[in-house]
Amino acid sequence: MSALSAPTGREPDLRTRPRDDGTAPRALVLGATGYIGGRLVPRLVAAGYRVRVLVRDPARLAAFAWGDDVEAVEGSATDAGALAAACDDVDVLYYLIHSMGQGGGFEEADLAAAHAVAQAAAAASVRRIVYLGGLHPRTGDLSPHLRSRVAVGEVFLASGVPTLVLQAGVVIGSGSASFEMIRHLTEVLPYMPAPRWVRNRIQPIAIRDVAHYLLGAARVDAAVTRAVDIGGPDVLRYGQMMNGYAVEAGLPQRAIAALPVLTPGLASHWVNLVTPVPRAIARPLIASLVHECVMDDHAVDALIPPPADGLTPYRRAVALALGRVEADTVETSWQDAEVTGIPSDPLPSDPDWAGRTVYTDVRSAATTASPDRLWAVIAGIGGENGWYSAPLLWALRGWMDRVVGGVGLTRGRRSRGRVAVGDAIDFWRVERVEPGRLLRLRAEMRVPGLAWLDLQCEPEEDGGGARYRQRAVFFPSGLAGRLYWLAVLPFHGFIFRGMAARITAAAEADAAVPAAGSGDAISG
Repeated sequence: MSALSAPTGREPDLRTRPRDDGTAPRALVLGATGYIGGRLVPRLVAAGYRVRVLVRDPARLAAFAWGDDVEAVEGSATDAGALAAACDDVDVLYYLIHSMGQGGGFEEADLAAAHAVAQAAAAASVRRIVYLGGLHPRTGDLSPHLRSRVAVGEVFLASGVPTLVLQAGVVIGSGSASFEMIRHLTEVLPYMPAPRWVRNRIQPIAIRDVAHYLLGAARVDAAVTRAVDIGGPDVLRYGQMMNGYAVEAGLPQRAIAALPVLTPGLASHWVNLVTPVPRAIARPLIASLVHECVMDDHAVDALIPPPADGLTPYRRAVALALGRVEADTVETSWQDAEVTGIPSDPLPSDPDWAGRTVYTDVRSAATTASPDRLWAVIAGIGGENGWYSAPLLWALRGWMDRVVGGVGLTRGRRSRGRVAVGDAIDFWRVERVEPGRLLRLRAEMRVPGLAWLDLQCEPEEDGGGARYRQRAVFFPSGLAGRLYWLAVLPFHGFIFRGMAARITAAAEADAAVPAAGSGDAISG
């Protein structure tokens, strides 16, 4: 391998070993559509495993290039029937899920899921469980997030199924929540007031090295059941990590002042306003930084030797991540996680609206642009391209959402040009895509009700251009929902009428739409 090359799964020391009957082992991945899982799955396929995934919505797999290469079982980690089917004939089970963004009660949710999975794995005689936990000190009180990670690992270690718990700290890679926090805090703030834990020591690890250890874990001897620490070659203070980012991004070094009064709770509000990471995700991450998270030992080296060309230094990991962001080849992102408390039911079909209170705003506009050109503009909406109308009003709505703990507009989108079911686009979630015809977005901003936005493209009957159709749908929840719709109704004329006019104008102007990138995005 070349210097600091990313694992592909095809390396001899990472490829699968056939079963005694000569068939390929089967790997089950829970959390396959998440940040880590979405990168691990294609490497397992390349390594020769038959890969099965457990997902709530199999349609989300269409967002991944490997979606057709795996077997999907529909269900959740607490669904006994789905778990039994998923664990059947499985050699190695990867548990890569957690409830960090669910607010209060996430520890109970994590434990319930872990117990259900452990029981199903034991009943199906799964040969190994691999769990990605959190790097933590061995003594003292832990944050709820780290405490939950430890407790889940203990459930698997006591399950009777050979288990390897890989305990990682801050993961650095394009699209990781930790990296995005560092990136935006450093870029936005030339002077940074920070909590005292900014001086704590942390051992970050590159996403490519996490993938290496996860792939290698499947080959560990069946007699091994234990937890091991994993980390990169650098031990840094959090402030050093931010200034290391500044160097790689070509920014001046940031002045950082440690303030004793800035608690994790207050800091999470600050991060919520300054970065795209919402408070529900930022708070447990920040609370974990109160502890010094450094490897206690290197026992993992005897089980899974490090990459032949060495582990990735922190600044190199940052440079790789920045390269992926710039090239628009971010393979997975924290944005892919569903937002807690936002119903995920699909938009009811039109006949089901009878007898229900529903508000709509419908627009239509003709354009001389081709349907393909119009669709390109629709598919690239949001993020850097914006929403084509009343930017100040959109920004104000996004800011209001962040103030109350929502995701806001700054979440952006993982790719500037590609769109698939399950993608996040600012404070919307892609619920349905019919390429060349329909993009349906479900609102994930905090509203008293349920909201969708349909953007459609149709060829004109005479073949001369295309027609753009736009429909906003809102199901209010109680009186608050009705009052909310009435309050925003005066602004719809500016926002939705302007969207229809400017989207069609952009299509006619043949405005540049970024092309989709390519490459092995796990490298950063």
